[in-house]
Amino acid sequence: MNSAVVTLFKLAVLAGLVLFPAIGSSFYVELVAKILVMAIFAMSLALLVGFTGLVSLGHAAYFGIAAYTVALIAPEYEAANLWFVLVASVLAAAVAAFFIGLFVLRTKGIYFIMVTLAFAQMAYYIFHDTALGRSSDGIYLNFKPDASLFGWMPFNLDEPLQLYYFILAAMVAVFVLLAFVLRSPFGRVLAGIHSNEHRMKSLGYATFRYKLAAFTLAGALAGVAGFLYAVLFGFVTPEYLSWHHSGNVLMMVILGGLGSLAGAVAGAFAFIGLQEMFSDWTKHWQLLMGLVIVAAVLFMPTGLAGLPRRIFRTINWGEDDE
Repeated sequence: MNSAVVTLFKLAVLAGLVLFPAIGSSFYVELVAKILVMAIFAMSLALLVGFTGLVSLGHAAYFGIAAYTVALIAPEYEAANLWFVLVASVLAAAVAAFFIGLFVLRTKGIYFIMVTLAFAQMAYYIFHDTALGRSSDGIYLNFKPDASLFGWMPFNLDEPLQLYYFILAAMVAVFVLLAFVLRSPFGRVLAGIHSNEHRMKSLGYATFRYKLAAFTLAGALAGVAGFLYAVLFGFVTPEYLSWHHSGNVLMMVILGGLGSLAGAVAGAFAFIGLQEMFSDWTKHWQLLMGLVIVAAVLFMPTGLAGLPRRIFRTINWGEDDE
């Protein structure tokens, strides 16, 4: 498929997201903001699953650690400084990912999956009904962070529209950052590790260090998503660290298509959109979602990201037949 067409399509989607608040109600603006946050979360996991070949079932740990960092360090009766809590929450997630990665990356395959899940559950119970987590019911964030910088206020997150555009800008920034990383020599090494780690070792690459760097970066970006989620909804709960939250974001990546950043974004939109629709129909919406995931794996092995290419090829074949 022509790269120029793909670029134009991405720009059209971005333009639609920029203009959406002008036509959407406040409910749908907040819903799209939520999807954009989850798109960041999905892209962070896609770096591991789709580009490095590391299937983690504990990625929600870094999302939740960042969210709790915001809630715990924010003053109770005044707004915290945005830039301080942003750096602190992302740094907390990155540090957690680094030290967890030192252990889990020594395992492979099913053992890696289970160990990441085990660490995430450990993190979950650190915050669940403990003095640190304060309550199993969660913590409220009474004030949205103050964006002032040396006396200058570039934007106000108390304004829903400005919060929406801040989240959109963060999503675009993460997309561009990961696109740059994956096109860099570092990203090429990750692709080589995904394809054949033994060959990369024989070529002299310290694959453990590369995987640890990718694991830490993925954890930090999951922290960005956790921070934004806490700010958006003003509430943090231990469920943010639970295994089913990791499972949901993994399904977003699979639904969107492995090995595609745009697919991770599309998967977040599709998963949450279907979740909202199915939950309106029945309280057993997970059953319907499961059927969609099974159908996607069977009939769209390349995910939503590969669907335009398949349609394009079908059209071209039709023209050739004529």
